[in-house]
Amino acid sequence: MTIIIAIAGSPSHPSRSSAVLEYAKTVLASEGLPIDLITVRDLPAEDLLFANFDSVAIRKAQALVEKADGVIIATPVYKASYTGVLKSFLDLLPPGAFSGKVILPIATGGTLAHLLAIDYALKPVIATLGARYVLGGVYLLDTQIQTNPDGSVHLEAEIEQRLKASLYDFVDGIQQVKNHQLAQSKKEPALAPLE
Repeated sequence: MTIIIAIAGSPSHPSRSSAVLEYAKTVLASEGLPIDLITVRDLPAEDLLFANFDSVAIRKAQALVEKADGVIIATPVYKASYTGVLKSFLDLLPPGAFSGKVILPIATGGTLAHLLAIDYALKPVIATLGARYVLGGVYLLDTQIQTNPDGSVHLEAEIEQRLKASLYDFVDGIQQVKNHQLAQSKKEPALAPLE
């Protein structure tokens, strides 16, 4: 079974990045792939602020990340970077937390000037957590995202196609990594040298 975790990095509710994450959950659920969600703003603020590694809530979130095959990280972009609350959470993940996992970063922002925030701000932190399989990511302008009164999300056609393509690449990547790991585990052990 494929386990996918989504990390919502927005400090506010409602937020466009969280709405995009909900849309992604719907797309993947239609493919039979449910997602567990970590909403960083709902974690105890003191535990995040004071880096309380012993917090029950933080340990539970760490455990969700540990068991995941794939992780989607969604964040708004403020001042050309991802949110401080997301950084506080990522700092609480153990070294190698993203090792062997496929990562899909998603960011929302008010201007195209912050388009490279994923590459220059978020991806280096993802890499320090051991990620080797990081997709290019999706950047959406706030104006491309509309939340309907019923809570559903409407995306402009072009961005909807890009997001869906990235989600399908994400799922394919997870399967490729799992197949590779399975093949590695089935390799015959090398013969011991003769004495």
